Amino acid sequence: MGKVFVMGDIHGAYKALVQCLERSGFDHDNDTLIQLGDVADGWSEVYETVEELISIRNLISIRGNHDEWFEEYIKTGIHPTRWAQGGYGTSVSYLRQIDKEDMIIKKWDKNSYGLSEYYLSALNPDDIPPLHQQFFRGQHNYYIDDENRCFVHGGFDRNYPVKEHQPYILFWDRDLWSQAKSTKGKDKLKTFEDFKRVFIGHTHVDGWRNPEAKPLFEGNLVWNLDTGAGYAGKLTIMDVDTEEYWQSDFVNKLYPNERGR
Repeated sequence: MGKVFVMGDIHGAYKALVQCLERSGFDHDNDTLIQLGDVADGWSEVYETVEELISIRNLISIRGNHDEWFEEYIKTGIHPTRWAQGGYGTSVSYLRQIDKEDMIIKKWDKNSYGLSEYYLSALNPDDIPPLHQQFFRGQHNYYIDDENRCFVHGGFDRNYPVKEHQPYILFWDRDLWSQAKSTKGKDKLKTFEDFKRVFIGHTHVDGWRNPEAKPLFEGNLVWNLDTGAGYAGKLTIMDVDTEEYWQSDFVNKLYPNERGR
């Protein structure tokens, strides 16, 4: 029986993923990895990231909001409006595999909201390998293990069972994390299902107050493992049982010529 690890938001940072797996001593054949979502969008190695993840025998992949956007594109061929948030890196990654990397144009547009980014891409849904399409279709909206520990990308309304939530709430909720942070002293944040632990991503830790990009534990219940790998932070992997963790280098140093999200 191998160890069980949980990992925060990756956002296409393949180099950081490899560092975390190596530094934690992760065994691809025997250990289990629960990845908390947002595999896609940000740095330009989403393809390589998915290849690495699908090589893990015991993988439980949670769906993040960025993964949902990418899956929507795969299904419909239509770019969701919000896919501008990091979708450029995803497009570059897959176009590179079919020698069309030069068929993407990045532009800036000054509008009433200020300077915004958009891009034109030659990527088509059929360019996404079938195994990768299957990966994004097969992600879980949440996972609860035998120890009553809950793994979810965003959060949930703690007054109701997790299974009763609409998927978009599980991808987007930030109230659970806010409530955990507001809990004073040693009181444990109460949840309907009285979880032993809750592991989330989605709301990256404040780099200004947390310059080392460490994972945070609040409310005597919730671990936030989104340590800013989509920006200038680090990727984090944690042993679920011991709560020991390992981190990558600062991701913007691994991709010095890219902007990330």
